[in-house]
Amino acid sequence: MSLPRSQARVIRLHADDDVVISLDQLVAGTHIESENVAVAGLVPPGHKMARRDIEPGAAVRRYGQIIGFASRPIRAGQHVHTHNLAMGDFTRDHAHSADARPTVRAAEPATFEGIVREDGRVATRNYIGILTSVNCSATVARAIADRFRRDIHPEMLAPFPNIDGVVALTHGTGCAVDPEGEGLAILQRTLGGYACHSNFASVLVIGLGCETNQVSTLLATQGLTESARLQSFTIQDTGGTTRTIARGIELIQQMLPRANAVRRQTVPASHLVVGLQCGGSDGYSGISANPVLGAAVDLLVAHGGTAILSETPEIYGAEHLLTRRAQSPEIGRKLVDRIRWWEAYCARNGAAMDNNPSAGNKAGGLTTVLEKSLGGIAKAGSTNLVDVYEYAQPVRAQGLVFMDTPGYDPISATGQVAGGANLICFTTGRGSAYGCAPSPSFKLATNTALWERQSDDMDLNCGEVLDGTRSIGELGARLFEMLLDTASGQPSRSELHGYGQQEFVPWQISVVT
Repeated sequence: MSLPRSQARVIRLHADDDVVISLDQLVAGTHIESENVAVAGLVPPGHKMARRDIEPGAAVRRYGQIIGFASRPIRAGQHVHTHNLAMGDFTRDHAHSADARPTVRAAEPATFEGIVREDGRVATRNYIGILTSVNCSATVARAIADRFRRDIHPEMLAPFPNIDGVVALTHGTGCAVDPEGEGLAILQRTLGGYACHSNFASVLVIGLGCETNQVSTLLATQGLTESARLQSFTIQDTGGTTRTIARGIELIQQMLPRANAVRRQTVPASHLVVGLQCGGSDGYSGISANPVLGAAVDLLVAHGGTAILSETPEIYGAEHLLTRRAQSPEIGRKLVDRIRWWEAYCARNGAAMDNNPSAGNKAGGLTTVLEKSLGGIAKAGSTNLVDVYEYAQPVRAQGLVFMDTPGYDPISATGQVAGGANLICFTTGRGSAYGCAPSPSFKLATNTALWERQSDDMDLNCGEVLDGTRSIGELGARLFEMLLDTASGQPSRSELHGYGQQEFVPWQISVVT
């Protein structure tokens, strides 16, 4: 049922905007007092309504930025969406470093209770991991991990309360690819990043034996050597499935006492590396949850921590807002180079950069990738962009960085964790279900309706911004404190549900032969 006309609410995000965003379902004849416009037709919650007449071909703005071009005449009060708004090419002024500013540090560093590894790296979780070089060893890896599941065999980990679990992260590739190609290099870099991730106390790598992605080569290319912490073997050398599972269980049992011998201690928030994700976005994402996450990112950076923005196709058309904040022109150009790579990648594969948003995004009010990108960038807050990384590269800089990844969340977050993210923060307007072992995933709902419908999967309701009960700054500060609690061991909703093992998805770009 629609609200009485006097209660219909809309938001205009910028003085120059051609559209407002509906907070309620708008019906024909409703007078929007703030815009002095009568609604013409039906405008669903989260969708756009024209606040003035727009001629065909004219640019349409939201956030004060172009989100597309009118594909037909649009009259004031009409619904603006896929039926009358389309993509178009336009020039962006990258203005490298024009808006870069000195970083302001917090006077009193925030802290959390982390696990300090022998080499000084700090973990937020304490897992034992089982990685596979190839899909052929996935079944045995899962069988080994299942032997240590607390819900099936609670006796196996009962003596080891400081271990969060034993997880198998398997994938669908590793063979029939160019051994010298970029695709295999990405897979090896991803596996190498997980093998040395701080949230893994120990790691077991299992191969088949005859695959292109040989375990010995994988370890050598990533600078890894076997030790008490890192063990590897293959099914063929061990003598088949049954013996492989038995040997894997035996090796994990040997790893347990050492992995359990940890304790949490107070460490500065500068040890946090947070991957920023948004999935199942809606028309509210760029108004509530993403800006709230951006406010928390600003606090994280002020306390010396690191945030990783990613999903290159979902900053497309809005990248100029990041290049202007690049700490140096070189960093800005690195970002533009990744955009150009994606344009060429899509062109040679017969695809287009504007194949976003998804069906769910559109149902939630997003029309073009430009609109989605502008809202997505809000996750990054307002600090300088200090570096740009390729997929799964180790993140060394502190502050806001960008990692080149696809927009598909499991692939994107996998790259972030491989790069060192020890926490994932995930905004959603439609209700994504996601986790990312070994790093906890914290979920933010963009609207109260989603929170009430799916609070079982959500950690924070950012719909309070839309409801007018909390400001972006207030919720950003609250989120920052909640992230410190999560990093200290407080389980997130996705962890309670057991998400994380199935969502390991390395980026595959190789030709499979």
